[in-house]
Amino acid sequence: MAKKQNLYKEYGIATQAVHTGTGYDEETGAVRRPLHMANSYKLPDDLSKVNYSSTDLLMYSRNGNPNQHWLEEKIAALHDADDAIVLASGVAALHALFWTLLKSGDRVIYPKVSYMAVYRLFHELFNKKFGVETVMVDMTDIDAVKKAITKGTRLVHIETPDNPTNGVTDIEEVVKIAHENGALVSVDNTFASPYNQKPLSYGADFVVESLTKFINGHGDAQGGAIISNALETMDRIRYEAQVNVGSVISPFNAWQIFRGSVSFPLRMKRINDSALQIATWLEQRENVTFVSYPGLESNKGHNLAKRQMKNGFGGVISFGVRADDKAVERLCANLKVVTFAVSLGHDESLIFPQPSYDERINLYPEKFRNGFIRFSVGLEEPEDIIADLDQAFRSIGL
Repeated sequence: MAKKQNLYKEYGIATQAVHTGTGYDEETGAVRRPLHMANSYKLPDDLSKVNYSSTDLLMYSRNGNPNQHWLEEKIAALHDADDAIVLASGVAALHALFWTLLKSGDRVIYPKVSYMAVYRLFHELFNKKFGVETVMVDMTDIDAVKKAITKGTRLVHIETPDNPTNGVTDIEEVVKIAHENGALVSVDNTFASPYNQKPLSYGADFVVESLTKFINGHGDAQGGAIISNALETMDRIRYEAQVNVGSVISPFNAWQIFRGSVSFPLRMKRINDSALQIATWLEQRENVTFVSYPGLESNKGHNLAKRQMKNGFGGVISFGVRADDKAVERLCANLKVVTFAVSLGHDESLIFPQPSYDERINLYPEKFRNGFIRFSVGLEEPEDIIADLDQAFRSIGL
């Protein structure tokens, strides 16, 4: 579909979140975009120039749907970008990007600490199935990155802050090294969100967001996005991964995320503030072995995070407690306000233990290998979250 001009480009992010992609319904005059559940659309009378694998024309929902296109406008605007592709999940977006950019014999650099799906895609699937050379590196160590990125590297993939340890990578410096060696750079921005960090402004070629998380923010819809100014490559991603692999988002999920994204900047500001307050409390707690949160002055990546995360430090706190796996599980299960569940970025706070027997645990810095918990701060009163954590600590004798 033809890209629409962003009429709100000069406005702040909260205004863009409310207005970009919105419009009157032409049939009824409703001020809300309708949900279009159709899987087929009327074709033009002249079919001679129709490309059935393109996304230029509404014809079949795998080629795109109106709710997807309106959400794409909004996501591109939130990143100050020229284009966005919205797909079925964050993992679908990661796969679509890698699938389109890479071929057998290419070399990829990716983080030692990364989201599980990235580890699976590179460590197993792309490596073993397609002959892509995949190299893990500590992305927070620029010297290690310099050694790893060599001529012939096709792609450097970053997460910052990373999942699940909250390590901070210097986007601008990695981009400089990568581009000097002819490599592209993609950044998973899910932990930061575009409210706090816009990797394209630091020279990244592609950004990936799990829309399921902070941008939707309500724990009720899945989606992912690829954001870029490289329009020709974005068209290739639509053709190869959306249409011909079929990772398209459903109209209903796109509609839900569009609705959730309107309040995203307000939610993110609240979450930033609460997370810093809770991280500060945890850091002072006896039997908490470490707190990894970029907003803390004691954090290794704090100064870098201050430079590239403009509005705050996100809603995920990684911390450790002096307890074994079973005790950590009991701590999580004894919480009353905080929800014991996977995922992050919801309206409710979520907590998830990272067990010492995880197959990737030895890839993490040593302090993360015992009693490690990933905590996603929600919209509850921070004082209530702190009180809940306190009673759960005491319930296991900490």
